[in-house]
Amino acid sequence: MTPLIVLGVLVALVIVLLWWAVATYNGLVKARTQVDASWAQIDVQLKRRHSLIPNLVETVKGYAAHERGTLESVVAARNAAAGSAAAGPGQQAQAEGMLTQALGRLFALAEAYPDLKANQNFLQLQGELGSTEEKIAYARQFYNSAVQTYNQKIQTLPTNIVAGIGGFHARPYFEAAAGERADVNVRF
Repeated sequence: MTPLIVLGVLVALVIVLLWWAVATYNGLVKARTQVDASWAQIDVQLKRRHSLIPNLVETVKGYAAHERGTLESVVAARNAAAGSAAAGPGQQAQAEGMLTQALGRLFALAEAYPDLKANQNFLQLQGELGSTEEKIAYARQFYNSAVQTYNQKIQTLPTNIVAGIGGFHARPYFEAAAGERADVNVRF
């Protein structure tokens, strides 16, 4: 009788451990899928941003033709950012930071041209770009939150055992580029 009880307990224990391992694996897959989906949302917003920039540059060209260097730097930064999509969060964040800096110079340039600041097309594009920037910021925040949850799951005991067996690896955060972290001095 005792061997049957021991065997029953062992079978129950194996079933519980197997159930736990499957549930843990499924939870890790769900977290990894959430990271991938949130990264896709960043990509959607970045593509929207990239598609707005050529129209913005064309609008500015008509008013500030002799500011060629600024316009070329925006176009070059946009092309670099668009080309970094497959490079991963770290390199893409750096390229997007360069684009943000170039756009900042472009909008600063607009201050020198009152007619440009009053142009409806420019104002509309500037508004759409501002809205897109807010969506990008939200998508980055959501992505980083998903990465945090996922990375915590794969690094904590006992889930890290299943993560190691299942081939789950930590994902990088989408961090601000050095230029985006710079202190801003406002003077009146």
